[in-house]
Amino acid sequence: MDDRTISTQKRPEEVAVDAALRPKNLADMIGQDQLRDNLGILIEAARLRNEALDHILLYGPPGLGKTSMAHVLANEMGVNMKITAGPAIERAGDLAAILTNLRKGDILFIDEVHRLGKVVEEILYPAMEDFALDIVIGKGPSARSIRLKLPRFTVIGATTRLALLTAPLRSRFGAVYRFDFYGQPALEEIVRRAAGLLKVEITDDGAAEIARRARGTPRVSLRLLRRVRDYAQVRAGGTITRAVAEEALALLEVDQQGLDDLDRKLLRAIIEKFDGGPVGLETIAASLSEDSGTIMEVVEPYLLQLGYLDRTPRGRVATRLAYQHLGVVWTGDVTSPTQQPGLWDESSELP
Repeated sequence: MDDRTISTQKRPEEVAVDAALRPKNLADMIGQDQLRDNLGILIEAARLRNEALDHILLYGPPGLGKTSMAHVLANEMGVNMKITAGPAIERAGDLAAILTNLRKGDILFIDEVHRLGKVVEEILYPAMEDFALDIVIGKGPSARSIRLKLPRFTVIGATTRLALLTAPLRSRFGAVYRFDFYGQPALEEIVRRAAGLLKVEITDDGAAEIARRARGTPRVSLRLLRRVRDYAQVRAGGTITRAVAEEALALLEVDQQGLDDLDRKLLRAIIEKFDGGPVGLETIAASLSEDSGTIMEVVEPYLLQLGYLDRTPRGRVATRLAYQHLGVVWTGDVTSPTQQPGLWDESSELP
């Protein structure tokens, strides 16, 4: 699934490019206006008191800038940042080694914080609350506990699954912020800024076409920009116009709504193989030869956001909008209070 052009997962070769395009301070951040205002106040207050930032939890769908925001916070505060991930901290000793190397004001960024092990969390609780590290020396009756004082530091946690975060850990974050999907104007600005940094000539129409198909996600917009840049350099003289973007994205099988081949295969499977649904997740996954977890967590969220798919107690159902997008005649279900029976064609407007 990481090979999908519209995937929100990072590829190894993209890490260096993303680092170069990453904003350095809050003024460079585009979109998420309310979040930026709240964090600006948090930063200014910490500076005035000459204190470390309070612990911050950032959550939301992947690819929206949680890691970039952590880098921005470290730059704004002028401190170092240690980066790790929940699955990477397997033992309590791993976390203890990281914590004892932190200096006053430093930031510990934990990506996928919901995947921390229970034993590791138990070590993190006093570290976040009391800035202390409890270590047990020895075994059996001779064992004794030593508490080491830690400098005041900041934990920034990032997660795409807030519900999987344990309540004790979630309660220790003093500030919790959600990242929302980006609007078209913000994505256009992100694409133009990235094109400038990549030294790629792009027109406003070209940037708008890429942003329109980016699924509301900056990471996807940057990935599409890189692929369109390649096409423009090879076949269009290096300039990205709307026509060039349309040709490149058509070659990548990314349509005007940002759906790729797998998205359309899922919708067609429900409509053509299962009469529009309802159909179970495992049945869909088997028909597409894909993992059910991948279908639920990677493919379905955007289709749900567009209103092309509906999750019901009986299974997945393709909506009238999905039929329209694929150009398939839709016959309304008279038993559904949300759908009126009838036929439509592509030139007709939805009631």
